[in-house]
Amino acid sequence: MVFLQVETGTAAGMLGSLLPLILMFAVFYFLLIRPQMQQQKKRKEMLDRLKVGDKVITVGGIHGEITAVKDDEVQLRIADKVEIRLSRQGVGHVKGRD
Repeated sequence: MVFLQVETGTAAGMLGSLLPLILMFAVFYFLLIRPQMQQQKKRKEMLDRLKVGDKVITVGGIHGEITAVKDDEVQLRIADKVEIRLSRQGVGHVKGRD
């Protein structure tokens, strides 16, 4: 059997040993980290654009219409004469406006 021997003192040896690690980081970045950052950015934009009259679905699955928007709170009408307050982070999806 013939084994490939890499000298550890040379620059080529250092690059050869770091190349798989660099490639693995690049794959993780483009397949996991970058898409997650883009998704977080889109969610933050959606939460910042909430306004009165928007029909939304909460992360818990409750459907309702926004009746008031404060700094970090949203008031949601879920039925006649039934309103709840929840954090902006509790809004999962915006269905549209009336």
